[in-house]
Amino acid sequence: MKIVIAGAGEVGSHLAELLSKEDGDVTILDADQSRLAPLDEKNVMTHVGSPTSLASLKSADAGRADLFIAVTPYETDNIVACSLAKRLGARKTVARVDNYEYILPDNDQYFRDLGITQRIYPEYHAAQDIIMALRYPWTRNIFEIHDGEIVIVGVKIRENAENIVNKTLIEVGKSADRSFHISAIKRDNQTIIPNGRDKILAGDIIYISTTADKVDELVELCGKESPHIQNVIIMGGNKIAVQVANADKFNDFNIKIIEKDYERGQKLAELCPNCEIIHGNGRDLDLLEAEGIDETDAFIALSNNSEANILACITAKNYGVKKTIAEVENVQFITEADNLNIGNVINKRIIASSRIYQLLLDTDVESEKCMSLADAEIAEIVVKEGAKITRSLVKDLDIAEEITIAGLIRDNHGIPVTGNTQIKPGDNVVVFYLNGSMRKVVKLFS
Repeated sequence: MKIVIAGAGEVGSHLAELLSKEDGDVTILDADQSRLAPLDEKNVMTHVGSPTSLASLKSADAGRADLFIAVTPYETDNIVACSLAKRLGARKTVARVDNYEYILPDNDQYFRDLGITQRIYPEYHAAQDIIMALRYPWTRNIFEIHDGEIVIVGVKIRENAENIVNKTLIEVGKSADRSFHISAIKRDNQTIIPNGRDKILAGDIIYISTTADKVDELVELCGKESPHIQNVIIMGGNKIAVQVANADKFNDFNIKIIEKDYERGQKLAELCPNCEIIHGNGRDLDLLEAEGIDETDAFIALSNNSEANILACITAKNYGVKKTIAEVENVQFITEADNLNIGNVINKRIIASSRIYQLLLDTDVESEKCMSLADAEIAEIVVKEGAKITRSLVKDLDIAEEITIAGLIRDNHGIPVTGNTQIKPGDNVVVFYLNGSMRKVVKLFS
């Protein structure tokens, strides 16, 4: 597959490196040579030029791209670049946007007419992840697939999880309800797709797939409690904070946004009329105490500094805050953040890459979910007639060890998957796989 990426910023460079591991033909285009230099040692072709220049797009062979991705910092440039690339012959195009209006389904046809197959708004999707985390505060991650018919829950396991800790998956399966499937285990720096002999240890983050009506049963199974969230402090008034603050589900929450930039704070007062805007530094202990940090249920750190966000969440935990969430844009910090038990981690680069992986898999549905992991993905794939995955029961399929079937949706109803499940054409199958395994996933469904 030929992929051309316009924009070698944080998102574009991360995508280029990830996609090159899938053995794709990847070219990245940027007007700034210094941004391209770090990628020269990767399995990526680099090209100096403007993403909105026809000459540069032709030189980068954008017209032959199976997928053209525009992720520059400028929304207008991304839209123009995708439109031009499509006219040149690119099969699919993706534009990063900064306007919520642009991702509304009612506007899909308008953007298709412009030659844009898909729009991604990482800040909006990050806000949705935060909203889910506040709805289910006992989880590290929670993702609803296909309107919530299948739910994947990430939970940190501690010694008090007597039902599953120090037990193999076979033992857990014998003693617990079969309506869930442990799809992955994150241990230290590694994500494991487990088999029945793998044991769950204290400190693991396990990813469990189940149906929507069974999610609450996982609380007791995993040794957790589900605290009530009412009072929320957000440190940093960026676009993600605005999306969270204006979510309909949080009209009855008490939300304070601490913003150190005075002018931005004035703007936030207009954008978030239902919130209290505090001018100051969210790491100032005196300020936090004055604003009632000891009575706060959730603390969300969204500054532009990953280290500051991690430290702020640790501080909030020390004050007894039940739920903490940090935006961590340095991918290499994510595992450290998990080990420090700061709670949920949000990363816009991983969010963007997950959306694009859906297009690479040629999925017929637009799953908006992603994993806050640097080395794993979830995909929702419609099974076509004659696909390899339909030829026998799940237990008899030759599935690579880097892949697991997390669940399926049939006739718009979520169904747990067991070894005796027969997957049929038309099913929507939820697949959990490690990065670098995309070709094996495609082969399974071809």
